[in-house]
Amino acid sequence: MRLILKYLRPLFGRMSFGLSIKSIGTLVELAIPYILSYILKNVVTQQSIALIVAWGMAMVGCSVFACVFNIWANRLAAGVARDFSERLRNDLFGRTIDLSAAQTDSFTVASLESRITTDTYNVHGFVNMMQRMGVRAPIMLIGGIAITLVMDSYLALSMLAVLPFIFITVYFISKKGVPLYTRVQSSVDKMIGVVREDAQGIRVIKALSKERYEHLRYDKANSALVRDEKRAGITMGLVNPVMTLLMNIGIVSVIAMSASRVAAGTSDSETVIAFIQYFTMISTAMMSVTRIFNMYTKSSASARRIEEVLNTPEDLKVRSGDKAENTGIHIEFDHVSFSYLGKHDNLTDISFSLPKGGSLGIIGATGSGKTTLIKLLMRFYDVSEGCIKISGRDVRTIPKYELYPMFGAAMQNDFIFGGTVADNISFMRGLDGSLHSASKTAQAEEFITSFSEGFEHMLSPKGTNVSGGQRQRLLIARAIAAKPDILILDDSSSALDYKTDAALRQALKNDMKGTTVITVAQRVSSVKDCYTIIVLDNGKMIGLGTHAELMRRCTEYREISDSQMGGAIIE
Repeated sequence: MRLILKYLRPLFGRMSFGLSIKSIGTLVELAIPYILSYILKNVVTQQSIALIVAWGMAMVGCSVFACVFNIWANRLAAGVARDFSERLRNDLFGRTIDLSAAQTDSFTVASLESRITTDTYNVHGFVNMMQRMGVRAPIMLIGGIAITLVMDSYLALSMLAVLPFIFITVYFISKKGVPLYTRVQSSVDKMIGVVREDAQGIRVIKALSKERYEHLRYDKANSALVRDEKRAGITMGLVNPVMTLLMNIGIVSVIAMSASRVAAGTSDSETVIAFIQYFTMISTAMMSVTRIFNMYTKSSASARRIEEVLNTPEDLKVRSGDKAENTGIHIEFDHVSFSYLGKHDNLTDISFSLPKGGSLGIIGATGSGKTTLIKLLMRFYDVSEGCIKISGRDVRTIPKYELYPMFGAAMQNDFIFGGTVADNISFMRGLDGSLHSASKTAQAEEFITSFSEGFEHMLSPKGTNVSGGQRQRLLIARAIAAKPDILILDDSSSALDYKTDAALRQALKNDMKGTTVITVAQRVSSVKDCYTIIVLDNGKMIGLGTHAELMRRCTEYREISDSQMGGAIIE
């Protein structure tokens, strides 16, 4: 539990004060049965109503004092747990955002979501419970045992005989609980993954009438989770019944022995009454200890999963490199190969160069490696072989704070968030001054101004209240609003009609001079005017040149052009 201690360390002062308050309240509460025993033994025999009332008020005062201090301590505990989990969630979210694409793929998005939500909730619950019960239960347990030993050591020892069996039971069952709850959280990850996919693809699911299939898929994940939870629940559920059985055996033995001792005159009924109250306190304390162990098993499994993310080393470290070469080349791929899983290359021996302000078109069949090439340029992944240079600098030697601002990107799966049009284009970058020019270049100004609120028009999450073409133009406006050095358009005009697509390309040529533009497309018409065009097939570059050159030399490119336009390009 090093993780929990690390995040609790700055809160030790507040937590210590709260634990002190809780300790005082619990100690006062422990005194109540002893006062009752004293009243029955010494006060009642004097037959003084005033004394009885006075001692009775003392008991009430102790009860009120203990109640107020326990409430106070619980509020402090809640505050510590709240601040602890806030810091933990913030750091976990920050580390999740900083994970490389490969690390995110390894964890899976569903698992990361589960760790930020369910796992942090489990750890938060444990920290809160430990402050409320972690002090009270031991004090009740140890204090109750100590007082009963003083009152009647013979009866106390008969009760203590069952405690080793209780501790052994709790220890062995809790030891099995951690791996079981780890498995439960893995099943939660899988179920969240199914829900996430279905939520994102709900329209397709409905359009293809696959609701029943998705129900079955969810039921499968849910049933696996239920099985794992049942196994963990049954195992951990054994603690309470076994403890209750052992405690009841202890109570029966105490009552049986106390009856014979009272009859023999070696004990008295007042002591037995107080003894039973203390035994009840001890039983309650043991039940609290059981709950703590149950929560510990959950939080321990969750803390390990959280720690996995927090301790994941940075795998895209900035390397030292030679000084940039002034070659006049803006982007250069030098014999680049890459594999996602290390088994076979997804890109093989890619080489090309592009001058500053030039334009590159990338075309090829689905799965040919077009988007992978873009991800390598932006250093979402590192190349397996070769190198990629921007202005003569290997991208692996450029810090993130320098590298990412070079790019403006409208990717295949970019998102629109719930907010105004202006907020979505500016994207919290303070670019309000360039919204109009960016939207005009992106061919989005006309439909934006048709909204009664204009740029203040509210968009729904994922942009479901605008058309696909409008959504793509908003994303392009976002990409060019900061006037980047490199503009990447990854299949970002697929929903545009040919006329709008042509107008967009012309506007980019006129308004984005000096910006290197990379266009990934399925349409020949979207890339035909590019300075250089790359044709990819199964991760290999099978064509490189201008449109005219590829029409002469590259059979695959010519076939794509003929299939789309019959060989002609219509503006």
